[in-house]
Amino acid sequence: MVGKLIRMERIMNRETGRMVIVPMDHGVTVGPIEGLIDMKNTVNQVASGGANAILIHKGLVEGGHRRRGKDVGLIIHLSASTALSPFPNAKTLVCTVEEAIKLGADAVSVHINIGNGSEGEMLSDLGQVARTASEWGMPLLAMMYPRGEKIKDEYDVNVIKHVARLGAELGADIIKCSYTGSVESFRQVVLGCPVPVVIAGGPKMSSDRDILEMVKGAVEAGGAGVSMGRNIFQHRNPSRMVGAISLIVHENAGVDEALSFLQAV
Repeated sequence: MVGKLIRMERIMNRETGRMVIVPMDHGVTVGPIEGLIDMKNTVNQVASGGANAILIHKGLVEGGHRRRGKDVGLIIHLSASTALSPFPNAKTLVCTVEEAIKLGADAVSVHINIGNGSEGEMLSDLGQVARTASEWGMPLLAMMYPRGEKIKDEYDVNVIKHVARLGAELGADIIKCSYTGSVESFRQVVLGCPVPVVIAGGPKMSSDRDILEMVKGAVEAGGAGVSMGRNIFQHRNPSRMVGAISLIVHENAGVDEALSFLQAV
């Protein structure tokens, strides 16, 4: 569908087919954490750094997801839960595809946790959203995580490649999942998934090199880029970090080159 292709080009690099997405939906889960207090400033910084898209909840769109002089793709997140809940892994739909369209979204996203008691409801939601998104020509990013009572190791390549494939099988156009720790293991995830795979940033890391090495490993394995939040918007220089990551994702730069760019301030 031409509409979906046009929208996909708004959230990725047309030449590489890769993307640098900065999710900033954390305010729903954990509140206004560092980096997400002044949203206009943070969005301006990541857009200036060259992010392909940001990912936010519907209530923050009017508050300034765009910046003057440089546009950035908009992905609206449709599901939510809070850290205050006794069941934080149970995600609930809080927005519709139609609402996202009215707000000017270029894509929508849902978060699915596999391996817990609410898996069935979340899979039903994924199927429903995928159907509606397809009807409207709206790209769908599925955040697929193995999290719950049945999961012993949420970074196990066998479960990561399973949940990535699951998201694609149920209609997602882009899969976001955790990095499995090595090029060789993550290549299994990519090869087993018929749609582009981007990696999550995970918890805030203390080393810039560790962040960039993870990005490089994912790209070398065939990944389509990153959807990275705290390691960007909580960085001392979010704009520069986006630029360093973009060098790796879009220009196949090495870690040392990206690190030199990041530190040249």
